[in-house]
Amino acid sequence: QVQLVESGGGLVQPGGSLRLSCAASASIFSIYVMGWYRQTPGKERELVATIVTSGGKTYYVDSVKGRFTISRDNAKNTVYLQMNSLKPDDTAVYYCNGASTWSMMATKRNLRGNWGQGTQVTVSS
Repeated sequence: QVQLVESGGGLVQPGGSLRLSCAASASIFSIYVMGWYRQTPGKERELVATIVTSGGKTYYVDSVKGRFTISRDNAKNTVYLQMNSLKPDDTAVYYCNGASTWSMMATKRNLRGNWGQGTQVTVSS
């Protein structure tokens, strides 16, 4: 299992931007799908965005399409989430993880990383 450390969260006003980073303790090159989840109290952890090894294919949940951009730097073992035009509904703790297939990411089964502490994103005026 890869250790994952998320960072970059904070308090931002509606319409603002943040860039999240997820640093892995080992190579992520062999992890085909990397992605970001978010969770609010009392709700299930939601898959927000994914990206494959080459970066050529991405997935976004409808609520963030056009506002969030996921990227990965395999050489640095890091995954990023650029979040623009933030809304109060984006407030959550954000986590990253990876898996061999998108369906594993969606069902949170056979994930390749240990869940990190996450990074808190708060969107409020």
